[in-house]
Amino acid sequence: MDRLSAEHYTVDRVPEAVARHAGVPDTLAVGSSGKVGVLELGFDRIGGRTELTGHYQKTPLQIMRPIYYDERRPQMPYVMLMSSGGGVLQGDRYRMDFTCGAGAEVNLSTQAATKIYKMEQDYATQLVTIEVGADGYLEYLPDPAIPFARSRFYQRTELVVDPSATVVLSESMLAGRLARGERNDYDAFCTDLEVSRPDGGILFADTLRLVPSDGGVTGPAVLGGFGVMASLFVVTAGAPATMVADTLHEALAPYGLRAGASVLPQDCGAWARVFGAESPEVNEALRAAWDAVRRLLIGVPSPRRRRP
Repeated sequence: MDRLSAEHYTVDRVPEAVARHAGVPDTLAVGSSGKVGVLELGFDRIGGRTELTGHYQKTPLQIMRPIYYDERRPQMPYVMLMSSGGGVLQGDRYRMDFTCGAGAEVNLSTQAATKIYKMEQDYATQLVTIEVGADGYLEYLPDPAIPFARSRFYQRTELVVDPSATVVLSESMLAGRLARGERNDYDAFCTDLEVSRPDGGILFADTLRLVPSDGGVTGPAVLGGFGVMASLFVVTAGAPATMVADTLHEALAPYGLRAGASVLPQDCGAWARVFGAESPEVNEALRAAWDAVRRLLIGVPSPRRRRP
C-alpha cells in the first residue's frame, strides 16, 4: 500500500457543496509536501494492558507517546493527536486510521481545536477510519472544529465496531470565530459519519450539511441561533440502549442547554446532541455526558484531560 498515493488519502464522494469549490491553488498544490497528512495507529492488548503496536505518521499529523495516567484505569493509554501546522488550509488532504484490537482499550483526543482557514481556490478534506475488535473499548474525543470565514471543509468518519465492542465518539463545531463576529461566514462545512459491523452491515449514518449560501443554517433542524453544536455517540452492547440514552439525558439535564438524547438505530447504543451559545458551557455538558456513560459502561469516572 502506498500511503502517499492520491488514491489513499483522497476522499471519494465529496459533497457537491464542497466539491464545487475545487480549483488549483496559487500556493502549494494538492499532494505537495506538507499538504498531505497521514496518521495510522494500531493498539493491541499485551500483558494486561493496551500497547501501541502500529504507528505511521507523516507531517503535519503526529502524536505524542501514549501515557498511562488514569489511576482507575492504569491499563488504558491516552494518546494526543497533534498537527505541526497551525490549522487546515486549502488543498490539504488528511487521513487518519485507528485500529483497536480484541480486548484493547484506548482514549484518543486532540491537542486543540481544529482551525479551518479561509480558502479561495480549493477545499480541504479529512478521512477518519476506526476499527474496534471484539471486547474492545475506544474513546475518540477530538476538540471542536472552527470553520473560518470562506472556508470549505469535508470530513468523512467510517467506524467499524464489533458487536461486543464499545465506542464513545464525539463531534463538535463552532459556527466560526464567534469573538471576531464571524458567525456562519464559512462557504461549506460538511461531515458524514457511517457506523457499520465487521460484516459490512450498516448500523446508522449521520450527515451534516452546513452551507450558508444555500438557504441559511440558522433555522430549525440546523444550528438555529446557536454558536456551538456537539454530538456524542455511544455504540455499545455493554448496557441496554434505553439505559444509555437515559444516562445521557440525565447528565445533560442540569445544564439547561438545548439538548436531547435518544436510542440509536437497531438498539446499538444511544446518542446526544447539544447546542449552546458558547463553547465552555457546551464542553462542560459534553464532558458530563462522557463521564456518565463511562461510569455506566466501565465503572470508572473520566479523568482530568492532560495537555502537552
